[in-house]
Amino acid sequence: MNRELEDRISSAPRTPGVYLMKDTAGKVLYVGKAKDLKSRLRAYFGGTDSRVMIPFLVSKIHDIEFILTETEKEALILENNLIKEHRPRYNIYFRDDKAYFNIRVDLNESFPHFQLVRRPKKDGAKYFGPYPSSTSARETLQFLQTIFPLRTCRDAELKSRTRPCLEYQIKRCLAPCAGLINSEDYCRMVQDGIVFLEGRAKKLLDELQRRMKTAAEQMNFEEAAILRDRIESIERTLEKQRVVSMTLKDQDIFGLYREGPLIQVCVLFIRQGKIMGSQALPLFRFDGETSDMLSSLIMQYYDRAEDIPREVIIPTPIEDYNVIREYLEEKRGKALSLLVPGKGHGRELLRIATQNAEHYLKMERKSLEDPAESLGLLKEKLHLSRFPGKIEAFDISNISGRLAVASMVTFHDGRPWKSGYRRFRIRTVEGADDYAMMYEAMKRRYGSGENLPDLIVVDGGKGQLTVALSLLNDLSITGPDVIGLAKERANSPAAGGVNKSEDRVYLPHKKEALYLSRWPAALFLLQRIRDEAHRFAVSYHRHLRTKNDFMSLLDEVPGVGKSRKKAILQFFGDIRKIKEASPEEFTQVEGIGKELGEKIHAFFQKSSDKL
Repeated sequence: MNRELEDRISSAPRTPGVYLMKDTAGKVLYVGKAKDLKSRLRAYFGGTDSRVMIPFLVSKIHDIEFILTETEKEALILENNLIKEHRPRYNIYFRDDKAYFNIRVDLNESFPHFQLVRRPKKDGAKYFGPYPSSTSARETLQFLQTIFPLRTCRDAELKSRTRPCLEYQIKRCLAPCAGLINSEDYCRMVQDGIVFLEGRAKKLLDELQRRMKTAAEQMNFEEAAILRDRIESIERTLEKQRVVSMTLKDQDIFGLYREGPLIQVCVLFIRQGKIMGSQALPLFRFDGETSDMLSSLIMQYYDRAEDIPREVIIPTPIEDYNVIREYLEEKRGKALSLLVPGKGHGRELLRIATQNAEHYLKMERKSLEDPAESLGLLKEKLHLSRFPGKIEAFDISNISGRLAVASMVTFHDGRPWKSGYRRFRIRTVEGADDYAMMYEAMKRRYGSGENLPDLIVVDGGKGQLTVALSLLNDLSITGPDVIGLAKERANSPAAGGVNKSEDRVYLPHKKEALYLSRWPAALFLLQRIRDEAHRFAVSYHRHLRTKNDFMSLLDEVPGVGKSRKKAILQFFGDIRKIKEASPEEFTQVEGIGKELGEKIHAFFQKSSDKL
């Protein structure tokens, strides 16, 4: 340990706070929190911390930075934010770029309606979710629309329309646009839908039974028949849900299965005593203690959640139990139980969640260890014309058409081949047209007709697959097989009313999608390829956004015009280096003197929170 680091530790305060451990390049290796900073740091370097990763971490530490907080809870929240910002190597980081669907309803509208949204906002509306899969959200919304026929049109259409649309004709809307239902009756139906979404189905059924009886007594037999059908539909839906608890609790069950550094977590969602779904989190690789990982994971998992249940069951005790429970209660706005069940029904639910986690880890590991079997299954089950030894997958990333990019990843013999990765800045497409973006990216890749893969995977359904096939036809390319891998599916009457809430594969000239859930090794391989293409696209898009924001910031620097901005970028070549440059380093750039160099340096120090 160097003298400077030793002095830093000896002068550490005995207060709550967060510490950032850095290497010689200033990169954050680990972020931790402590009730007593000095005591915690002495444990690292005094040999009293027995965690396996500690010797490896300590050998790389060159500097430690402290951020003091008033309370241990503040330290916990700050630690979570810093982990997301720096993504340190020795911390667990819950990488999940997906924004899960929520159902939104704004009761301030004259005629509210349910709609799917990705990210909840603090706008006064009610939100339900997030749902464990986008399919479950779509199916729930479709059910609501069938039983509670509310409008699906946009506000502008509602105001401008004077005649009922097709939705009214097929009895999926009561046409508030044409004045065929008053606001009071309409909003009562909205409240019925909310009661159902909140899991209070028994209360809803009792109320509908009361209304049906009243309508029949008043000889309003048409209204009574409508209510009767609504009651039957709700009861049929409830029968499909598996009752696992007679206590009717809302619970999240965190099942965990570990093999060495590999950790798989599966969350089981229980609402009103019924299993509503499950979610397998990304596979983690972590050398530390399971309790440390779980503590950080729970904080990150519920950081964006709108729906926190009354009870959260975890598989093992965690050090920050009281602080995390207090944080979750504050976020939920109500009391909450954070439990490690030793016996009883809670233990049985935990066993189910753990079994699911074990299944996911073993399937993932199998596809990683033996890709040849997975590739063979793909060829057989997808009826490919050739063995998929070389696979190329495409994905698109943009925000409403801005800074649109495409990625292509290559897998050789079931494993990533980084030399074959490519990324494309979309040049010819205006607006958010994913199909046209996919066409442009694939045309730039396959325009030469050289080094073709055995299999092309596009992220999406029939539309994306059609684009890929059209491009290959335009280029007169006939060699590779092409498939589309879609993430969700709504209820399909063509499938006999069977609901599928899993990834599906679309094949050329086949109307129906193919499901690979019976062959998980093949499915996991495709999912891993698709997720890698998504990760690569998102990382490039984030890079461009950061660069774009940085370029905009350069425009704000007094005395820096177009030529000087170009000179700065060419000289340093890296955004991080510009941020960290000293005034003297700026003066080495052509056209920048001492006074301007100091101004630029001061500007970036002042604006560091924008970067």
